[in-house]
Amino acid sequence: MSLKIFPKKKYTAAEIVCNLSSINKIDLANIKRALNEFGMVYFRNQNLNSKQYLSFAKKLGKPALYPRLKGLNQKFPEITVVQRKRKDKGPSFGEQFHTDSSYTKEPPKFTMLFSKLVPRKGLANTEFSSQYLAYENLPKKYKTQINKLSGTFSSKGPIAITTIERVKEKGKLNKELKANHKLVKTIGKKKSIYFSAGHFVGFNSRQNRKLNKLEKYLKKHQIKKKFQFSLEWEKNQLAIWDNRSMLHQATPFNGNRIMHRITIK
Repeated sequence: MSLKIFPKKKYTAAEIVCNLSSINKIDLANIKRALNEFGMVYFRNQNLNSKQYLSFAKKLGKPALYPRLKGLNQKFPEITVVQRKRKDKGPSFGEQFHTDSSYTKEPPKFTMLFSKLVPRKGLANTEFSSQYLAYENLPKKYKTQINKLSGTFSSKGPIAITTIERVKEKGKLNKELKANHKLVKTIGKKKSIYFSAGHFVGFNSRQNRKLNKLEKYLKKHQIKKKFQFSLEWEKNQLAIWDNRSMLHQATPFNGNRIMHRITIK
């Protein structure tokens, strides 16, 4: 069966239909092209074991070890487990719009999430917000402003509470990590906003205090509903997103869920 790509709401995402265990070079090139164009792609009905999952990940780039969660096992340290149990209290891991690991000097380019156990469909969605569209729809004065700015991002930013809750069950709580990044990324011919409110702690500017209005505006603007796509999880579904152009967040739910996660440099 040839690979097929189905764009979703206003080009905020795309579903790709193929068998990832048997893709060829042309298929891989089309997957990469779609990922650059849409920022997030997903594949349903993928019966991949850990070896196959990691093998496909390596075709997209070099897997990165995630410093804040333990690996699946000694054989697959690149695969981390994001798990929520029915008895867990507090927010889910990543329950606020963010981009992964912006507090590191070299954040992962891509994040992959593979569903192993999920509640009923529609109960534990992951929501995405396109930062391509967010940038395109910025007022001209703000575009000019943010193209000149960088910011500081911290692992102990506002979203840290979700990490703290989850590492109580499984994980490692490291010391604070901080990094500086430009607030606009260029991917091919497109530009996107790189502003992870969950980790953002300040602008790198002498006029930091005068930029409060901009910060408040960006936080609201970048997650407008018209930029969003809500992914309904099914078992054996794989999602891949570009952290340079896409924000994501977990939605609140009670139930059992196990996801296998890989980040790509």
